[in-house]
Amino acid sequence: MNHRLRIALYQPDIAGNTGTILRFAACLGLGVDIIEPAGFPLSDRALKRAGMDYLEMAALTRHVDWNAFEDWRKGEARRLVLLTTKAASPYTEYAFAGGDILLFGRESAGVPDPVHQAADARLTIPMQPNTRSINVALSVAMVAGEAIRQLG
Repeated sequence: MNHRLRIALYQPDIAGNTGTILRFAACLGLGVDIIEPAGFPLSDRALKRAGMDYLEMAALTRHVDWNAFEDWRKGEARRLVLLTTKAASPYTEYAFAGGDILLFGRESAGVPDPVHQAADARLTIPMQPNTRSINVALSVAMVAGEAIRQLG
């Protein structure tokens, strides 16, 4: 796969979700960016348990904070695609491009306004009324799957 698609996690809260995402990304050849601080030590046993032996195969880049991530992203000239419950456009109607970074917020709080404003696109996963959110690891799988499908 040569789509250069990346998954970015903004200050993730739950080690198990992050480990699951790292395993998923390793299996599909996707890079992962973790924008710190995380809500758990990145060497946490739960992270290793969820990611199993795939953690060593994951293309993981850690960014000390949002500004460091943004400096890197802008230097790479990559689009930032934010997945949020606060968007109106469904991810299935978006035209993904090679090199896109799919950004997912904290499980507990999403992302702050400056991050929303920095995104090139804000997309949502349509859900039933009166539901709050889908688990972040499942959301990553759904959206990355669609992006990979579009990119071939």
